[in-house]
Amino acid sequence: MQFNLLATDAQSSARAGELITDHGKIETPIFMPVGTMGAVKAVHMYELEQFINAQIILGNTYHLYLRPGTSTLELAGGLHGFNGWTKPILTDSGGFQVHSLSGIRKIKEEGVEFRSHIDGSKHFFSPEFVIDIQRKIGADIIMAFDECTPYPCDYSYAKNSMHLTHRWLDRCINQFNATECKYGYSQSLFPIVQGSTFADLRKQSATYIAEAGMEGNAIGGLSVGESDEEMYAMTELVCGILPKDKPRYLMGVGTPANILEGISLGIDMFDCVMPTRNARNGMLFTKQGIINIKNEKWKNDFSPVDEESDCEIIRKHSKAFVRHLVHSGEFLGGQIASLNNLSMYLWLVKEARKQILAGNFVSWKNQTLKRVMQRL
Repeated sequence: MQFNLLATDAQSSARAGELITDHGKIETPIFMPVGTMGAVKAVHMYELEQFINAQIILGNTYHLYLRPGTSTLELAGGLHGFNGWTKPILTDSGGFQVHSLSGIRKIKEEGVEFRSHIDGSKHFFSPEFVIDIQRKIGADIIMAFDECTPYPCDYSYAKNSMHLTHRWLDRCINQFNATECKYGYSQSLFPIVQGSTFADLRKQSATYIAEAGMEGNAIGGLSVGESDEEMYAMTELVCGILPKDKPRYLMGVGTPANILEGISLGIDMFDCVMPTRNARNGMLFTKQGIINIKNEKWKNDFSPVDEESDCEIIRKHSKAFVRHLVHSGEFLGGQIASLNNLSMYLWLVKEARKQILAGNFVSWKNQTLKRVMQRL
């Protein structure tokens, strides 16, 4: 994997670059649609590529391990062969999902014992096993196994959790270096910075992760309940420590405002279920602002969902029609809404990149924030 830093904004820490993988080039900053089980909910691969212009998607180790299972993925030639996506894929290690199973998992030094949310069967994830699973899934970028520190938590828990994540990282790196990709293309391992909202822990963790010398780095344990101000403070602190010549990935973030602020702090990569999850519940992000399409006010509004959308499908359908579909429980309503929100998010990072390269990012960001975050 190769990362080329092309420009840094003079008035902020925003960066424009390109990430080159064996499955293609990713222009940064970038948003990655979340395909937890190998597919982005309600969106076809063709639509992702042709209508949304997604450059990379995300899959999840925990879910893909349980279904369809690594044996099926191996027979298909990895996730690319299984789902037909020809561009880069990133896999989350499953640390966050295991964290969310608080009632049915047990964290040990060796790894995490948990029960499947599907059938209650018992499983065990060690750092080594998680690397092996991701090798078999065949993602271009794989994540180290970590404990996603809960919020809120006390200092002692956060400190112990951080050190456990670091010890697991060492084991992940050893296993990664001792194994090879199964499908003839390269894979890259990203460590994850933890430390909750404690500045000294975040400094320790960022330093440890930077010294690991991997091809990219991630920031985890944010957007888990803390305030935006805390998220931004920790992100800024960590970005000041992580190497400038490697991509930085802020995991699980967030709203359009979170993404623009994250870019201004030096983040290159984002993912979040918000655009598709909120779409299925009737919340539409547009270039004019946020729409609750379920509201009565849109019942007879026959203007396009977003007449400025880069997605042709969104320009063709009216607010009234999409409202009708959502109210009626038609699957097409969630599909159109998901296409709208993903298209909006991809436009946001694409335009941010354009403005960084032009030297106008900060003024553009301030104007854009006021517009896209207003409630219509």
